Amino acid sequence: MHVASVTIDASFRIGTVDPRLYGTFVEHMGRSVYTGIYEPSHPTADADGFRSDVADLVRELGPTAARYPGGNFVSGYRWEDGIGPVAERPRRLDLAWRRVETNEVGVDEFARWAERVGLEPILAVNLGTRGVQEAVDLLEYCNHPGGTELSDLRRANGTKEPHDVRTWCLGNELDGPWQVGHKTAHEYGRLAAETARAMRMVDPRIELVACGSSNSAMPTFGAWEATMLEECYDLVDYVSLHTYYDPHVTDRASFLASSLDLEHMIRTVVATADHVGARVRSQRRLRLSVDEWNVWHQSRFAGQDGLAYDDEDPALIEDVYDVTDAVVVGSLLITLLRHCDRVGIACQAQLVNVIAPIMTRADGGAWRQTIFHPFAQASRYARGEVLRVEPRVRRHSTADHDDVPVLDAVATWDEQAGALTVLCVNRDQQEQVRFEADARSFTGLRLLEATVLTADDPTTTNTEAAPDAVRPRPLEGVEVQDGRISAVLPAVSWAVLRFTAAGPASSPHQS
Repeated sequence: MHVASVTIDASFRIGTVDPRLYGTFVEHMGRSVYTGIYEPSHPTADADGFRSDVADLVRELGPTAARYPGGNFVSGYRWEDGIGPVAERPRRLDLAWRRVETNEVGVDEFARWAERVGLEPILAVNLGTRGVQEAVDLLEYCNHPGGTELSDLRRANGTKEPHDVRTWCLGNELDGPWQVGHKTAHEYGRLAAETARAMRMVDPRIELVACGSSNSAMPTFGAWEATMLEECYDLVDYVSLHTYYDPHVTDRASFLASSLDLEHMIRTVVATADHVGARVRSQRRLRLSVDEWNVWHQSRFAGQDGLAYDDEDPALIEDVYDVTDAVVVGSLLITLLRHCDRVGIACQAQLVNVIAPIMTRADGGAWRQTIFHPFAQASRYARGEVLRVEPRVRRHSTADHDDVPVLDAVATWDEQAGALTVLCVNRDQQEQVRFEADARSFTGLRLLEATVLTADDPTTTNTEAAPDAVRPRPLEGVEVQDGRISAVLPAVSWAVLRFTAAGPASSPHQS
């Protein structure tokens, strides 16, 4: 059995968890919106047509923010199509996903739904086929109190108080040639700067996210960020990262080590942004928005060119996730938390049906996928200060990665709640790992709960007929004695250890 030794000390503080680290993503794509969160004919539909059964699962999942309405969709979207009387809204071709968009759901409906389920809206503006004026108009519609044509139009459409959207994405994946309105880094940087400057004239309180690279395999990765940030560095607050991991393009050991690529992306973009900041002699330090991330069985998707407007099946990339996928999602969450000093926003893509933790059947049920559980547990319990944990454990190499630790872990300390939480993944496909932690810096340490998500067959999935085949179960045999913790973690597993404590023996300081 492998042994992993760690020290958990409140002095090893990385930073405070921004609640938006547990964001999600709702795009007008496939069944994410229609028959996902919204289905007026469903037995559980509320007065606005949104599914209450899905809303209950969203609250249980616990995301804090939601990016909307895209994604690739936003690069051809006219936001004005989605306001006013529903019966009068136009039907449009969605060039991104080759569908007909009915516009039954728009910014007002989404914002009201987000408020009901406890989500902060993060809106993206179209910088693909549109530009400065349309972005400014949408901001005025959403955030200005009243007394102008657009703010009064919002009030006439049923929303008296402003939506008060604080976080805005300046376009989406415009480095990608698949994007409607694809641009060079210089073109995008100039447009982002002009749009940011104008939007801040409408509402100086907002935070703005500039488009970074679509993934680390892009030939322009790094160079895109450096070029575009030289145009807009002092006008934006975040740089975005998008990353997905596919179990079907590599061996399972490499897939289980996917978080090492996310680690590389974060470090690279941080270094690039800081270099540009030094070049332009700025006193500001940008943060990162990992506003699309997940496991995606992307190699099984034929791509946008394989879609047709006359396709009557609305379903699109409805991946079914297994235990291994859930463990990888857990490791990605650990990596995001480990970089909470620079990662302020992260949005798992997407929320319902489309590569999602929640699945629905039209006119039918809703259930949790395996990846639901790591996100829900991290969002609920991993709050407060993130503590640096460096496991001393056997390392190995895979086809895609070198120096992969068999176990990865992170800890959080919520001083107000007196709660210490440890998140762990065991990447080994055959052997258990004995997890040993020295947490003697915390006084009065007592085990509150220990759970593990695993299965004898790591390809086990959840279905509508068996929605709880994979779920967190009690982890037996966890020992706590004199501040020392011991637990045995099964192969290919995600574990959450929760403790109460009176507090650290000494005051934490920034490490």
